[in-house]
Amino acid sequence: MGGTPRSSIGHILPGAGFVAVGLWHLFNHMKLFALRPDAYVAPVWFPVPRARYLELALIIAGSAAEFAMEMFAPPPPPPGGSPPPPPRLHNHEHAIICLALVVYAGAAVHLDRVRAPARAALCLLLVAAVFAQELLVFHFHSTNHAGVEGQFHWLLQLVVAACLATALLGIGFPRSFAVSLARSACITFHGLWLIVIGAMVWVPSLVPKGCSPVREDGRDTVRCHSKESLHRALALANLQFGWYLSFMTVFVVALYLYVCNRYPAAGEAAAAAYAPLQTAGDEHDEDMDARKGGVLEIEV
Repeated sequence: MGGTPRSSIGHILPGAGFVAVGLWHLFNHMKLFALRPDAYVAPVWFPVPRARYLELALIIAGSAAEFAMEMFAPPPPPPGGSPPPPPRLHNHEHAIICLALVVYAGAAVHLDRVRAPARAALCLLLVAAVFAQELLVFHFHSTNHAGVEGQFHWLLQLVVAACLATALLGIGFPRSFAVSLARSACITFHGLWLIVIGAMVWVPSLVPKGCSPVREDGRDTVRCHSKESLHRALALANLQFGWYLSFMTVFVVALYLYVCNRYPAAGEAAAAAYAPLQTAGDEHDEDMDARKGGVLEIEV
């Protein structure tokens, strides 16, 4: 079995899309908060100059293409002498996630065009529905995700659950920069982990030592040749998750510092916004001191 199977591409391309959206949101949330910390309200999506709905249009196009691939692409031919593959239930389950993304992006465009009230909260509910759908699909998947593949997908469920939680928190705390930052970072990490799954499970040269790609029930997966190899591969998956999580944390902090330095006016605006204001009582006390002949000193 050589080359990169379709299962790998089916994870890497959607993963790249999640990474792109997550990075776009990370940067824009940081920039918006840096420029207006006192008036920060988190948008659900960010318009582009001269192409307001570009982000949503790309989500619709990418999700529709993946939906078509899952629903209508012909299945790979079975090996010689083997029975035909069973119904492609897992393809239909993946297509449901793509459909949820299309519904979210399409509804977001329409709600913005008609200037519907509470559209931000409704859009976040739709985002939460997407991640709830994904979590449901991967938790009750018709495909038996066992062994190495199962461990990678179990860790993916943790990331999807975090995306769902931060989307719901964003409804109740629209002015919280921490919630928006965490949601954007989770979306980015979600895409990164999808890319890792596509590479480590379905690229033969990257399959853990002691394991090999096999074809079972009309689909590609990985099986280890011994219990020792399986335990080593599972531990490697856990270590990778920790490595990439640490990398993601460092990256987010570094990006935040870069954005703060890139927009230095933000620090001055924040200082002005939080500077203590002189009260009427303070002015009265100063006038009394002046009448008593004292010298009033004002620090600049």
